[in-house]
Amino acid sequence: MRLLTAFLLLAACSHGFAQTHNNPPRVKTANGILEGVNDSGLYIFKGVPFAAPPVGDLRWKEPQPVKNWTGIRKADKFGPRAMQRPIYSDMMFRSDGVSEDCLYLNIWAPVQKGNARLPVLVYFYGGGLMAGDGSEYRYEGESMARRGIVAITVNYRLSIFGFFAHPELTKESPHHASGNYGFLDQTAALRWVKQNIAAFGGDPNKITIAGESAGSTSVSAQMASPLSKQLINGAIGESGSVLGSSTLTSLADAEQKGMRLAELAGVKTLAELRSLSAEKLQELAANHEKEIFTTNVDGYFFPKSPLPIFEAGEQAQVPLLVGWNSQENYYTSILGRDTPTTVNYVNALQKQYGDTAADVLKLYPAATDEDVQQAGTDLASDRTIGFNTWKWSDIQSQTGGKPVYRYFYTHPRPATKATATNPSKPAARGASHSSEIEYAMGNLATNPVYNWQPEDYQVSQTMQTYFANFIKTGNPNGTGVPEWHPVKSGGPATVMYIDVNTKEATEKHRDRYLLMEQIILKK
Repeated sequence: MRLLTAFLLLAACSHGFAQTHNNPPRVKTANGILEGVNDSGLYIFKGVPFAAPPVGDLRWKEPQPVKNWTGIRKADKFGPRAMQRPIYSDMMFRSDGVSEDCLYLNIWAPVQKGNARLPVLVYFYGGGLMAGDGSEYRYEGESMARRGIVAITVNYRLSIFGFFAHPELTKESPHHASGNYGFLDQTAALRWVKQNIAAFGGDPNKITIAGESAGSTSVSAQMASPLSKQLINGAIGESGSVLGSSTLTSLADAEQKGMRLAELAGVKTLAELRSLSAEKLQELAANHEKEIFTTNVDGYFFPKSPLPIFEAGEQAQVPLLVGWNSQENYYTSILGRDTPTTVNYVNALQKQYGDTAADVLKLYPAATDEDVQQAGTDLASDRTIGFNTWKWSDIQSQTGGKPVYRYFYTHPRPATKATATNPSKPAARGASHSSEIEYAMGNLATNPVYNWQPEDYQVSQTMQTYFANFIKTGNPNGTGVPEWHPVKSGGPATVMYIDVNTKEATEKHRDRYLLMEQIILKK
């Protein structure tokens, strides 16, 4: 009887979801049977392994396949998050602690009848490639799943564990490459999704990848890489890309950074580095993160710098929805601690831009002291995030072969509940970096910090509708939202300005981005 029951369960799982008497969903993946939870019309699977734990000898190696398991594996809680320090106060995790053993993904799938295949969203978290996790409330997949989408969040290695190169690592690699392990983790997750998602009701030929900040940068990286570009059918980028410079760090330079770490650790061999505890490595990285790890042109994930890949049209030829926020950075990154006056602003531009300071001042003008904060904020936002995201959208519209939809997000978050009645709190100068995530993913209610108002839910409804339509069809347009036209190559583009009064208009500051292109890319 037990053998017969097991056989019937395997047969049912091989065709998708199977139910038992107590109603938990079970799915047969390529590696074994998973048991998730049933939550009011959704099947949720948390902590699903998509690669072998990158520990021991697998530290600083490309992700390896998951080992098969027997019996039924519970998938009812989030796995550990990648090794990281508590850098960002706005990250609210539900993960099972911090560990090198972190390569897990989470799936929210609508309960459905029949064999229809639903579009799939794979979301990469932000955090500067130093922090973040797929368990964060703001990336919760429930709202998207209730719109008929299989939503997935993916963990990947970070910081020294995810982007560390070394000559010995390059030597032992079958691809003669090292570093970029975090990006390779994302690719491994996409391969897993491609292979297994049909069992969860998803369409393996309708996978859209998305992300914010470092996650958005990751989306552009996956589009550029020959390892992953055939695995995706659409892309969404929120504030960031790898196209902000003409070249990334070379593998040789990245290896030198790795050798510097070995010196700091007082070890001479790769074996000794691997023998160090994760906590010791995290401590070493804490004060040297910028000098120790970096993405690099490794010859494997990136056969060459991403910008030439996009220029040649060698990237993923998929629809792209991309944009950035009106306050990605603040004027203090221009002025430092100096008082925001026109004199200090002009002096700062001269120090930072030299002969091109006059051109910068012309496009980011400040006629009075009162103008300086806004002008400086606009400049800081563009040079940090706006330009590289604009460049991605611009070049994809020229060489990507599919429509590109560009947005500019301008809706500030409301006051926090702690300050909602404090009239002295200064008004925001726009939508701050990362503030759109809860709106786009339909997750305002998961963040108790802010005093959400009806207009916030209105903006969220509009933005999520655009995202959901795009994930389903490659086109954000649909009932109940303003019409959005794709970017036209080679000139001023239409942009969707997302706010309480969402509307489309011609882009206002192409001249700024062309100037940034001259300064940053030397074009």
